[in-house]
Amino acid sequence: MGRPVIRYVLILLILTLAVSHYTVWPPDTMLMLVLLVCAGLGQFRAFTRHLVPFIALFALYSVASGVADDINPNVHYLPMARFDEWLGAGRLPTHHLQDLLWDGHVQWYDYYFYVLYTAHFVAPVALALFLWKRRGRLYWGYLTSLALLSFAAFLTYVLFPAAPPWMSSQYGYIEPLHRVSYDIWTAVGIDSPDTLYSKLSPNLVAAVPSLHSAFPLLIFFFLVRSFGLRRVWWAGLYPASMWLGVVYLGEHYVFDVLCAIVYTCLAYVAGTRLASRWRERLPSPTPPPEPVPTPVPADAAVPHP
Repeated sequence: MGRPVIRYVLILLILTLAVSHYTVWPPDTMLMLVLLVCAGLGQFRAFTRHLVPFIALFALYSVASGVADDINPNVHYLPMARFDEWLGAGRLPTHHLQDLLWDGHVQWYDYYFYVLYTAHFVAPVALALFLWKRRGRLYWGYLTSLALLSFAAFLTYVLFPAAPPWMSSQYGYIEPLHRVSYDIWTAVGIDSPDTLYSKLSPNLVAAVPSLHSAFPLLIFFFLVRSFGLRRVWWAGLYPASMWLGVVYLGEHYVFDVLCAIVYTCLAYVAGTRLASRWRERLPSPTPPPEPVPTPVPADAAVPHP
């Protein structure tokens, strides 16, 4: 068995163990997983240079987000709900969607929304791997945009802690709604949904902006830059589905989603411009010297054609 085959077997084994052991991959687990995969591919040094800062950003955000609600305990329950009620002509869009889609049993689209929701950290890392290997000129712009987006969201969570719809419903601030996520988690065999949710969201009042809605849009922007809109227009279903899903599941208000769209657009513009300026300031690589032609003696014989 050749070395390439051994590497791919190793990678398959790592992925199998990770998927079977973790229902959700937290950032620190993902860091170790990608590290082992890259080591198996002989890319350890390149990984250290390009991807450790990227996943360290997620780990730092996860830690910071977990303490944001301790810094400011004044949680907001009603401003987002009032906006959504105005938008929904007196009822929350979540209630409208659940009246339309939820019939008391988990359907195929519930699993679809569930997969998108739990891929919150996986999808940005997957795109980072692609940009690193195939579109290197876009990689640092993507990383900068993601960092700015995460930092701006963290500051907002500190200044404006906001409860999601399911929590506001639980405490009686809005009309009761069904938390579809619990039924999905129960259907896939998760015995303790609260423990799972604490892994997905260490800060329960980090709802504005919705990063679950922001990351898919940022991914779509960079896919368009990589391939062109005509080739990847269908990828717009990813952010659109996420926006619909988080509102339907009761995880976010439409207000949270709209804020996420604004934050993402600003972070994308600022991040790509900053990365472009940094590239311009980098010294241009020195071209190799041109070969000096060997002088030909004047009395050398000229070969006949």
